[in-house]
Amino acid sequence: MVNTFRHRDSFPSGPAFIVPLYYKSWPRRQGRDMGQREARAADGSVDTEKETGVLASRQTALLWLACAAQFMVVLDVSVVNVALPSIQTALGFDAAGLQWVVGSYALVFAGFLLLGGRLADLYGRRRAFVWGLALFSVSSLVGGLATGPGLLIAMRAVQGLGAAVLAPATLTILTTTFPEGPGRTKALAIWTAVSSAGGAAGNLIGGVLTDTLSWRWILLINVPIGAVAVLAALRLLPPDHSRAASGRLDVPGAVLATLGVTALVYGVNQAGTQGWTGPTTLTGLAVSAVALTAFAVTEARYAAAPLMPPRLVRLRPIWAGNVTMLLAGGCFIPMWYFLSLYMQEVLHYGALATGAGFLPHTLVGIAAARLAPAVMERTGARGLIVLSALLSAVGFLWQSSISTDSGYLDGLLGPAIVMSAGMGLLITPITTTVTSGIREQDAGAASGLMNTTRQLGGVVGLAALVTLATADGGPDLSYRAVFVATAAVCAGVAVMALALPAPQEGQNQSVAMRR
Repeated sequence: MVNTFRHRDSFPSGPAFIVPLYYKSWPRRQGRDMGQREARAADGSVDTEKETGVLASRQTALLWLACAAQFMVVLDVSVVNVALPSIQTALGFDAAGLQWVVGSYALVFAGFLLLGGRLADLYGRRRAFVWGLALFSVSSLVGGLATGPGLLIAMRAVQGLGAAVLAPATLTILTTTFPEGPGRTKALAIWTAVSSAGGAAGNLIGGVLTDTLSWRWILLINVPIGAVAVLAALRLLPPDHSRAASGRLDVPGAVLATLGVTALVYGVNQAGTQGWTGPTTLTGLAVSAVALTAFAVTEARYAAAPLMPPRLVRLRPIWAGNVTMLLAGGCFIPMWYFLSLYMQEVLHYGALATGAGFLPHTLVGIAAARLAPAVMERTGARGLIVLSALLSAVGFLWQSSISTDSGYLDGLLGPAIVMSAGMGLLITPITTTVTSGIREQDAGAASGLMNTTRQLGGVVGLAALVTLATADGGPDLSYRAVFVATAAVCAGVAVMALALPAPQEGQNQSVAMRR
């Protein structure tokens, strides 16, 4: 008999998600999942070789569809940065309002991620993906045509809402399409590499579009891509099960979680300008503490269908994995901010040169992410997290040696290779650990939580490091202190990874969670 697992765990590389649009035998009937296919193949009722080949093509198509959507979401976090001066001139922004072109997207995105993740569980992955993608694309169109500051800020907020629904859905699609094992690990590694590329490419793409076309195209470019992706999703994603359509949304939990996370992000962002003792900072943090406490009580005692089921949070892979992701986000997301600042203020690079300066980070990160599954086979997920976090710590310590006299080759290139290698290797095993063993009806909640912790780690880490960078001392001391502190947090990631279950423990817990 043909080994079906060999076909299931392998897929061709490359952006092939458009090809299956023309595959006429795509099944629409519910219930034709992987388990039923293998059962029918085992009793000889179908052509096994043909069946498994079709399955591999579908998995590949869904993988690249999810990656394309995730790339759009991550790209729009940073793509507007280099276009801000052009936007300010064209629409008449004042200095205070301009920051909300970036902040409104980030604030709503982080605040609604928990809710967005649960929507995929309750109403179905296909609905959540298409809704999120359509909302993201339409708001991009309206924002790109905006004639005033208010409309642009509003559309950036709506973009963030669409992204909050879309991002967890992309990960949920992968974890429910690929069964646990080498196939899922490879898929998550590609998804991680695309996410890293989107974050790093934002400055470069934004600079190219702004210089060659107009700042409006940093938003309008999403429209044709989104339209193709919506058509692909309607063609490729199977219809949602009836159970998803009948799910009930935990409205009190959704309101409290969204309010708590949004207030936290707002308060931490205000700390960068008002200080940690400023009234707006303290108000945001206080509202967040009250709302998140009320959310925890509501989920544990009163919610019939919790937005975040307490049984999930009690699982060691979930809570330990998310704390690890929180710390990792605090290391890597701020890295782009400080290195961009260094290249523009110390090395006096323009927008395009700064974007090009991040190419080594991008390429090494992608290569490391693709290598992560092979390394995991030897070290296990926990071992790889420890090794990659320590490698990143070494890179950040090396980066702390830069000064105002450093150039790109002697001050940035070497550390970039080491840091990005660690970053590329790190995210895949964390994601694999957090999503392993989760039942299908909880996949969206787990994905939303992991995306939330990563974003919160970046927001809190950036605010804390900005405070450190603006302390008394010269610019050399500021950059050195920032990167030394980041190296210390990376070491904390390695220590936290020791709380994750060992491989055998993880297998046992996965079996228990599926029961």
